[in-house]
Amino acid sequence: MRISKIIVPIRGDGKGEGVLSHAAALGRRHNANIEALHCRARPEDMIPYGVVVPRALREQIKRQAVTVADTEEAALRELFDAVMRDEGYEVVEADAVKPEFRTATWIEEQGKQAELIRNHGRLADVIVVAKPDRDANLGENTLKAALFQAGRPVLVCPPGPAQHVALGDRIAIAWNGSREASVAVGLAMPVIQTAVEVVILDGGTKHPGTSASELRRYLAMRGVVAEIKPVDADDRPGRVILEAAAKAGADLLIMGAYGQNREHETVFGGATQYVVDRTGMPVLMVH
Repeated sequence: MRISKIIVPIRGDGKGEGVLSHAAALGRRHNANIEALHCRARPEDMIPYGVVVPRALREQIKRQAVTVADTEEAALRELFDAVMRDEGYEVVEADAVKPEFRTATWIEEQGKQAELIRNHGRLADVIVVAKPDRDANLGENTLKAALFQAGRPVLVCPPGPAQHVALGDRIAIAWNGSREASVAVGLAMPVIQTAVEVVILDGGTKHPGTSASELRRYLAMRGVVAEIKPVDADDRPGRVILEAAAKAGADLLIMGAYGQNREHETVFGGATQYVVDRTGMPVLMVH
């Protein structure tokens, strides 16, 4: 069981190089294919909504939109090719992907990014996105589309290049016995099974049969040796999780995300938003 396909939504926000670096670091361990997904805006979407625009001006706006899109696409494609080569990946066409080889492909479609992430993400093993910058209003919709619409594991990357050649040597799992935490473990099993060390951050559970000890036995059945570290989430669950993962020397944190919805989450008492906003390490999240 391994990761075969990693999708990276890429856009002209200045974060592409760092996200591709993290995707390569995760994919390197699995010889996974990396698929960069670029959303090209439709010219008609550039027309102001609800405003009467003369035909000549509409055509001018569309032509300008095409020119801007062409320029952005060329720059992003050049970046993608360069980063993938530097990371030891062979850039190929979509129909030339080599299973269990480090290949990378470029996919471009017109439309809205959330829709592309939803549609392509559902047949991905992992979707890799940049940590959102809420102050600049960048990246939050991408993360939400990946988590809530694709239903696949989402790797949230801190700014900058990956700090490890291969992500997932030492993994921390935030565990409280919830449905979201169990789904995260199940979908992240290919990552967990290839780790050198696994630590379970035990936040306690109210559900019989889902203790950290039961999780350790469950992992042992799959050949994974894990240690348990109790954590006291109290009223600062997100901060406690990040501090405990860092103290454990983890290079990757796995956790469930948004137990009910974005406004009323229950995982670790409401840790997701804090982790998304403050994490300095890559976090693999599953809703």
